[in-house]
Amino acid sequence: MPHKAGKNITNARAKVEARPYKFVEAAETLKKAHYVKFDETVELVINLGVDPKHSDQMVRGTVVLPHGLGKSKRVLVIASGEKVREAEEAGADFVGGDDMVLKIQEGWTDYDAVIATPDMMKAAGRLGKVLGPRGLMPNPKTGTVTFEVAKAIKEIKAGKVEFRVDKTGIIHSPVGKISFDGVKLAENAQALLAAVVKAKPAASKGKYVKKITLTSTMGPGIGINLEEAEAAVAA
Repeated sequence: MPHKAGKNITNARAKVEARPYKFVEAAETLKKAHYVKFDETVELVINLGVDPKHSDQMVRGTVVLPHGLGKSKRVLVIASGEKVREAEEAGADFVGGDDMVLKIQEGWTDYDAVIATPDMMKAAGRLGKVLGPRGLMPNPKTGTVTFEVAKAIKEIKAGKVEFRVDKTGIIHSPVGKISFDGVKLAENAQALLAAVVKAKPAASKGKYVKKITLTSTMGPGIGINLEEAEAAVAA
């Protein structure tokens, strides 16, 4: 027997017209279609015309969303010396050196972001197997391997989001919660899109942004008008 969509999702889908939406309109429609009891995460899904198999077509980067993600991330800092105090004063949730590395190796996972100072990368490098699959490995490219510990903590706490294209050429990234105001969701989504466009690799030929969808954890996907999206990026 084919699996039939439940009546909730069917009703939710019925609220979405088969046409491209503007960002604000899409966010408002998602909010109207929301039917589950929890505060869903709203995601922007961007299909890109790149072939990530080629390293020169890799798309990755970070963006600080203007309205954050609605929850403060628990930040772990691996540092030594003076930087331990700086991290504590800047509001890091967990700070330590080799003791932290050991704790993580033993399977501790109670944090959402990891920053390491360059001098600690030799120790932190051993965490690739644990942090890599969760996308939490400190990386100089994304600003998480740095001596500017306080700045990195502030950015993450303010809603810094990392994005990277998956092997099928798609970026999935959170832009807020369904409880957010529609305009704020739209502005977060536009900021993410602008950052993805800015990260366009020189080697990418042809149409770069092929399709944009705004969706929530359990909700329907809403197609975004590409012209509006391009205008948002130009602005």
